[in-house]
Amino acid sequence: MLDPVVAVDRLRAAYAGPTKRRTLHAKGRFYGGTFTATPEVAGLSRAGHLSGAPTPVVVRWSNAGGDASVPDPKPDIRGMAVKFTLADGTSTDLLGQTSPRFPTDDPEEFVAMTEASLRPATFPLFLLRHPAMLPAVAAGLRAKAIGSPVSFAEVTFYPIHAYGWVAADGARTWVRYVFRPVATAADRLAEKFTGPDRLSDEMAARLTRGPVTHEVWVQVAGAGHDPHSAVSVWKGCRELLAGHIVVTEELADPETGGAPTVFDPTRVVDGIELSDDPILRYRPSAYTESVNRRASQHL
Repeated sequence: MLDPVVAVDRLRAAYAGPTKRRTLHAKGRFYGGTFTATPEVAGLSRAGHLSGAPTPVVVRWSNAGGDASVPDPKPDIRGMAVKFTLADGTSTDLLGQTSPRFPTDDPEEFVAMTEASLRPATFPLFLLRHPAMLPAVAAGLRAKAIGSPVSFAEVTFYPIHAYGWVAADGARTWVRYVFRPVATAADRLAEKFTGPDRLSDEMAARLTRGPVTHEVWVQVAGAGHDPHSAVSVWKGCRELLAGHIVVTEELADPETGGAPTVFDPTRVVDGIELSDDPILRYRPSAYTESVNRRASQHL
C-alpha cells in the first residue's frame, strides 16, 4: 500500500499547492444549513440524524484540484462535503464528487492517475496502460463530471463509498448516497457571474434569494451488489429518497487563523458502519498527513 506521506508528497508536487491548503479540494467555501430525513429511512438506521428531526450541517463546496488559485471557469471535478452534527454532539461526514464512480481500489493508481490527468497530451496513453479505469472515466464523461457549472446549486454529487445502515434490531442495509439538486436552469439568477470566484459569487447572490436544496437519495444494495469496492456498479438497485440538505447561509471560514476543519468519510456514528472498501479505509491516513502539514502552519 502506498505510504500516505508519499501520496501527499506526490499530490502536492503535482499541483504545487501551498502547505497551508488542502492537498486536494484546496479552493472552497463553507455554508450552513440543515438536513431532515424522510420517514421512509427511519426504520433502516438508528442513527440520530436519520430520525426525521432537523440536523445542523456544515457544507463545503469546492473545486477538486490542489491549487486554490485556479479560476472557477476552468473545468474541474467539483466537491460537496457535508458534516452532520447530531443532538448528542457527535458528527458524521459525507464527501461527494461530481464523478459517479471511482476509477480504482488502489491508492497508488489513484495518485498516478491524478498526476497523469494534469498532462492532457499524454493522459490517453496512461488510460491505455490502465484499461480497468476506462469504465469509470466513461461514466464521468457521461455525467459531465469535469465541467464548469453555472452554480453548485445545479450539480449532482456522488459520495462514492457504501455504508451500512444498522436498524434498531441490528439489521444492516448497505447504501450509497447521491446528492441531487432541486435547482434547475429555469430558476437561475438573471445576473451573470464570470470572475475567477464566480461559483462562490453566484452562491452568495443566490442565498439572498432563498435556500439551496439538494435531495439526498440512497441506492440500496441488493443481491450481487458489492459494498466493499468503490468501483463496483450496482445495476438495478432500488433507490429511496432519504432526506433534504437545505443550505441557508455562507459561513465565515473557520480555518482563517485557526485549526483545519476536517471532513472524514470514515467518521461515523452509531447506526452507521463502514465497509471494507480499501479506498475508504485508506483516506483517513492520507487526510491525517495532509492535516498535520496544514496545522503546522498555525503553530
